[in-house]
Amino acid sequence: MLLALLAAASLALPADLAKAAHDYDRAQVTSDRAELERLIADDYVLHNSQGQAQDKASFIADQVAPGYRLEPFKIEQPVEKVMGDTAILGGVARAKGLAGGQPFDVKLRFIDVWRKRDGAWKVVFSQATRVP
Repeated sequence: MLLALLAAASLALPADLAKAAHDYDRAQVTSDRAELERLIADDYVLHNSQGQAQDKASFIADQVAPGYRLEPFKIEQPVEKVMGDTAILGGVARAKGLAGGQPFDVKLRFIDVWRKRDGAWKVVFSQATRVP
């Protein structure tokens, strides 16, 4: 079902960007370090929902940490803007899972900025804000 929702939401996106975005979401759910390394730019910055700035290494470390698990999620109110080799993708998602072995359940409004570099789409910036 998640794949069908992503495919439907991505009809207007270039095929390679839609695939990269799908792979990025799946890599977060499966804690796939290699895919995260491939899809996230070396100069990546995340402004997370706790008001902290994280770099690529810190974000990936959190995603693959023992005791961390993210359940599959659905993106609501999708935002998809493509401007040449730059794209803004985002929306609202309910993130549920475990962090440090403790359950979490938050609704986030997020934005990912993608850039096409050397023929491949990479996430360069993300912002996540908790939705009350």
